[in-house]
Amino acid sequence: MASTGTSEAASTSKSSEDAENKKDDSAFNEFYTEVKAIEKHDSVLTSKQQIDRLNRPGCTYFNLNPFDVLQCDPETPLADLKKKYRQMSILVHPDKNQDDKDRAQSAFEAVNKSYKTLENEEGMKRCREIIEEAQDRVEEMMKVQRKKLKKEGKPQIVPEDDREKYKHAVYVQTCKLFADLERLRVEKEAKDMHERKRKAEDEADQKEKEEIEKEWNKNFEDSRTGRVDSWRQFASKNKSHKKMKGTFRPPKPKLEKR
Repeated sequence: MASTGTSEAASTSKSSEDAENKKDDSAFNEFYTEVKAIEKHDSVLTSKQQIDRLNRPGCTYFNLNPFDVLQCDPETPLADLKKKYRQMSILVHPDKNQDDKDRAQSAFEAVNKSYKTLENEEGMKRCREIIEEAQDRVEEMMKVQRKKLKKEGKPQIVPEDDREKYKHAVYVQTCKLFADLERLRVEKEAKDMHERKRKAEDEADQKEKEEIEKEWNKNFEDSRTGRVDSWRQFASKNKSHKKMKGTFRPPKPKLEKR
């Protein structure tokens, strides 16, 4: 009886050990799959591919998201962001891509600008808030879709329930938010520039008027003596003329004697 109990205990122990081994194997396989995926991802981080990516059509707006430019998750620590920045800046540096220097320079500037934005605490906070807003918009959109499906009596399953499709939806919303903010910034900058130009023109007009008035006053003062002398001469001549006119008496006519 004891032997049977011992055998059962050994069997249970063996099953438990096998289950644990399978669990370890599963964890290892999952880890190995992730490593292979990372290796595959890193294998495309060539200079040409990165330069192509950062100069693709629409890059003016795509490159507004610094996390996307550096290919990092928004929660990536700054130290890791710095490593990624160094790696990518070396890959796309114009000196290392002499055969494609202009596009390399453009890519390098995008990478440099992205890191400068994220190394600033306020810039990092602002970018993370934009991504959080994109996530909120996607989740709100999913709620609306589910509500509609429920009303129609259909299963409340939406495409964004799939993790990859959810990530893509967030990516699209993030691009849109960054693009909208950039358009607002450009419009404000243009408006400010127009206002500065108008103000400068008004100041130039006012200055010109003041110069004209100053010149007119100067000329007026300079000619004052001449005007006074002319007036005195005129007044003197007029007085003399009146005096002569007043003292002149024509001879009286004499009666003719017959």
